[in-house]
Amino acid sequence: MTDAPLVRLVDDDPDLLEAQAQGLHLAGFRAETFTDAASALDGLGRDWPGVVLSDVRMPGMDGFQLFQRIHALDPDLPVILLTGHGDVPMAVAALKQGVYDFLTKPVGGDTLAAALTRAASNRALVLENRALRRQQQDSAARETRLIGQSPFMQHLRETISRLAEAGSDVLILGPGGSGKETVARAIHRQSPRRARAFVHIACAALDEARFEAEMLGTEQQGRGPRQPGRLETAHRGTLYLDEIEALAPPLQARLLALIEARQIQPPGTAAPRPLDLRVIAASHADLPRLVQAGAFRGDLYYRLSGATLTLPPLAERREDIPELFRHFLLAASARLNLPVAPVTGAVKARLVGYGWPGNLRELQQFAESHALGLTPFDPPAEGDEAPGLADLVGEYEAELIREALRLAQGNATQAMARLRLPRKTFYDKLTRHGIRPADFRPG
Repeated sequence: MTDAPLVRLVDDDPDLLEAQAQGLHLAGFRAETFTDAASALDGLGRDWPGVVLSDVRMPGMDGFQLFQRIHALDPDLPVILLTGHGDVPMAVAALKQGVYDFLTKPVGGDTLAAALTRAASNRALVLENRALRRQQQDSAARETRLIGQSPFMQHLRETISRLAEAGSDVLILGPGGSGKETVARAIHRQSPRRARAFVHIACAALDEARFEAEMLGTEQQGRGPRQPGRLETAHRGTLYLDEIEALAPPLQARLLALIEARQIQPPGTAAPRPLDLRVIAASHADLPRLVQAGAFRGDLYYRLSGATLTLPPLAERREDIPELFRHFLLAASARLNLPVAPVTGAVKARLVGYGWPGNLRELQQFAESHALGLTPFDPPAEGDEAPGLADLVGEYEAELIREALRLAQGNATQAMARLRLPRKTFYDKLTRHGIRPADFRPG
């Protein structure tokens, strides 16, 4: 029975407590019994794997007070309350505060077992997700690193820090592959919601037939525990809506109603539950123009765009490309268990001379190909003009100067010494390439 769901029973009536424990044992549960609420708190915490089932009317600390103490220890630890008084306002108040369920005595064995099974499944899922988040913490931190020292990236990091603490909804605009999801995850990881779920929804994959089930969950009708929906999973966390422009107009209206209501009633539940989430939406489209054309709901756009970040294509922050390439190359080499391939002059010329229309995704793929020894040097597409040797040399020279200034933190004298250039030649090159030492100074 070690795999049986664990239930901590709390009731001041010893006879009733024993009868409940026997009934739960027969139903396949493990039961721990306590005759007072204070002693039932012993051993509870964020890693405790069970569910608490408590009577409401008890001397000393009652069931509501016990729930509040447990909620302070771990808001995700399910507490089910039992009362013999059928107080509906009391039940509504308890559910709004976060009680998992509220049952009225006498409660049938099947009803109680079903409620406990749902709660135990929910608890197991929470603990599993926490364990996975701990295991993936280092890799997730690497995935959400905002790499680059360009003025734009420095400003972006400062903006993300402010937005993360502010807690407002965010709309991220930018071309495909520009790093919108990375920015969204960075906001989540720096926010007070970092310990909660980051739920990614690909709006282009949502269809009207499955929308309600995807967002609110499904009831299994005797075939197992209820499957929570995306909104319930994102409660107290972050809901990330990718390619929001791809959502069909009827679903735009339904989504707006769900997130505006601030509560949901999943299938199989007795009452609505509070919904507390932060919404981050992303789009590569010109949403204001879509709103003007009637192709996107204005009310949803204004609901999502409390704060708007616009990410440029990679070609507009070229000074970040070498550092990004090194990051992708090291990550690919480590994942593939390969030695790091040397970065040849031809690769450096490609980095600074190519337009990277696929942005970060294309650069990452290029780094992975290079790690495998398959670096492609495709001819330009028909109609595109390949950069000449002078262009490639100029771009490479500019990148070397930027790198020297980065290492010298904007100190022109140190950068000149590193490059072994005379003062006049150095400043002539700065003017030619439009480079300012001040852009590389801290702060």
